[in-house]
Amino acid sequence: MSDLLPHRYFIVNKPFNMLSQFVGAGDMNMLGKLDFDFPEGTHCIGRLDNKSEGLLLLTTNKKVTKLLFQGDVPHERKYLVQVYKQVSSESLEALRTGVLIPLTGDLHYKTTPCQVDIVEKPIGLFQSGWEYPEDRPHTWLLISLTEGKFRQIRKMMKAIHHHCQRLIRVSIEDITLEDLQPGEVREISEEEFFRKLRITNWE
Repeated sequence: MSDLLPHRYFIVNKPFNMLSQFVGAGDMNMLGKLDFDFPEGTHCIGRLDNKSEGLLLLTTNKKVTKLLFQGDVPHERKYLVQVYKQVSSESLEALRTGVLIPLTGDLHYKTTPCQVDIVEKPIGLFQSGWEYPEDRPHTWLLISLTEGKFRQIRKMMKAIHHHCQRLIRVSIEDITLEDLQPGEVREISEEEFFRKLRITNWE
């Protein structure tokens, strides 16, 4: 892509069972399956794993990943998480103050303090490719993080002995899913993109 062309910015509601990439995964479901003509050079910023859903940012601007995730100012990300069984107040406090999660080999990392609250299932929550039976014991959590280790939330849930059933990213700073349905794409302006991400040093 020529540097003379203006950069473009997209919000995607990534469906369940889709990889956050365009190439390199054989016959698996990838972003190229979406009904949208992305320009050459489009890439993801902060991927979601195959089974996770929700907000995904795409752009042709290669500088955004460094500005958003590698800068001095942390940026908040919010997730709706459905876990098996009821979460105790002790487990909530453990999540809020930090739990040990595995990295590689024998290395472990203590997560930074974060905001975690038990919430009701959101009204109008879009359907995924697999729905957890409502009559089985479960808890919905709203988790706000400013860090993003590999599969961090799933590892945090495992640390408190709960299995993660659904994981939906609903916002990054002031960029939210709003009414965007799974598989839908919305293009936004460069000014709005950086303003809502609270990035000021992007020009």
